[in-house]
Amino acid sequence: MRILIVEDEKRLAETLADIITENKDTADVCHDGQKGLDHALSGIYDAVILDVMLPHINGFDIVRCMREQGNTTPVLMLTAKGELEDRIMGLNNGADYYLTKPFETPELLACLKAITRRGGDMKSEELTYGDIEVSLAASELICRGRSVRLGAKELELIRLLIANQGILLPKESIYLKIWGYEGEAEDSIVEVYLSFLRKKLDHIGSKVKISVVRRVGYRLEVRE
Repeated sequence: MRILIVEDEKRLAETLADIITENKDTADVCHDGQKGLDHALSGIYDAVILDVMLPHINGFDIVRCMREQGNTTPVLMLTAKGELEDRIMGLNNGADYYLTKPFETPELLACLKAITRRGGDMKSEELTYGDIEVSLAASELICRGRSVRLGAKELELIRLLIANQGILLPKESIYLKIWGYEGEAEDSIVEVYLSFLRKKLDHIGSKVKISVVRRVGYRLEVRE
């Protein structure tokens, strides 16, 4: 998953990002409300961790604006404000859950799992498509007893393709979902990693292929 963290306390933002990456997910960080809103509205994130007290735009207004524009990305509000009225305001504006600082790491991860489950993207240990199985815990691609290790970006890429099976994903969407706005890689990196995955699919003898429609996008298909 790709998680957006909107938190102006930089040390806490770094801690949150470390927790997310240690959980084998990807984190992007914004320190002000306007930038956070712009990122959240992009639609590339699986969840948003959102502080209330932010420069320029507060968290209540960010989540309200997201919902008004039809953005359904799950939002976990994380704040020192624990009063009942604040929790009610956050939930009424469209937040999915409200977690008060200080928090424990297992509680944060459980909350993220709960709100992403609502969107049908519950994190499981294994994914399947056609004749392949992806072990998230072992970072392995498996087909009929044969397996190959996947790098971190390869794992994110195959998860993205399986989650959107049958849908043509534009290269730009793939790049933003995996490398994010702050990514410094060339956009050609998408083709490079797609090539890596194709070779690994062939190596384990899978009938699954990554097809391309020129100037439209990429998707998974099963060869007859």
